[in-house]
Formats: sequence, C-alpha cells, structure tokens
Amino acid sequence: MNIRCAQPSDLMNMQHCNLLCLPENYQMKYYFYHGLSWPQLSYVAEDEKGQIVGYVLAKMEEDCEDNPHGHITSLAVKRSHRRLGLAQKLMDQAARAMVECFKAKYVSLHVRKSNRAALNLYTNTLNFTISEVEPKYYADGEDAYAMKRDLMPQHSTGVTSSSATTNTEPLLDKMAALLTK
Repeated sequence: MNIRCAQPSDLMNMQHCNLLCLPENYQMKYYFYHGLSWPQLSYVAEDEKGQIVGYVLAKMEEDCEDNPHGHITSLAVKRSHRRLGLAQKLMDQAARAMVECFKAKYVSLHVRKSNRAALNLYTNTLNFTISEVEPKYYADGEDAYAMKRDLMPQHSTGVTSSSATTNTEPLLDKMAALLTK
C-alpha cells in the first residue's frame, strides 16, 4: 500500500470511492475546490496495482485566522481494504500537513451518530473527542457528532513529511487546466 498526496488525475477515482463507501456524495467541483485551495491536505491510498482504495479530503477553515484549524471533509476506504490501518495513515498524513503547512492547532470533522465503526475509529484510534451534537446535520435528517482532535502534541514530536511540503504550483496549474476544459 502507498499513501501519497492526491493529484488532479485522482479526483475522479476519489469521487468513485466516495460513491461506493458513503451516503454523502459531492459534486466534482467540490473536489476541485479542495484540490485548488489546499492541494497539500488531501491524500489517497493506492493498492499494489496503483488503484485508489481510499482517500481523505481535507481543508483549512477559512474564518479563523487567530486559531487556525483544519477540517476533514470526507474519509473513505473501500470495504476490501478496511482494517489495514489505511484510514489512520490517511488521517495522520492530512493532520501532519495541516500543522506543517498551516500551523493548525486542531482538526475537526462530522460523523453520523449511527456510524459506529467511524465513531470507534475517531475516538479510540485517532483520539478525537465529541464537541457537540448537530441536529439534522445530514440531508436525510440524521444528527451528527461534531468532533475535534488537538494537533499541538503531534506538532511537538518533530515528525516531518516531505510529501506534505512539496511544491504545489504544478498541481495547481493542472487543476486549473482541468477546470477550464
């Protein structure tokens, strides 16, 4: 398995993975928005054949200059590749990039109250805590848990990732070209 920063050519496969795994689906322009605005924050997991089997779509919240924090928009791993630690690796890589590139203090996400597997992953493996319940958050009316994870302890470990700090200008040019087609 390989975890790497998402590229413009990955966006269709990320969306396909989303359609297979989650009830929440996004239009392609939403993937482009994330890729163009925060190209260093979204990652994919590839199998031995180079097929995308999981992804994390992440961003920085734009309204909090004095307290920068990231947000996980979507995390998905195909059923055939679950319980291999890919979700944790994807989330850790995105969090690391948030700290290194944007000095994020914490990361947030939303999860369905009924999604026990995700709740277990977020609370027991990734150290997220529930900050509040957001009633009727999802389109079908289901409530969501708003969750947070402090990123400051991770930052102090001195762990670095060269892929999180790569030059993203060529990536932005490719994405802009795809949008104008």
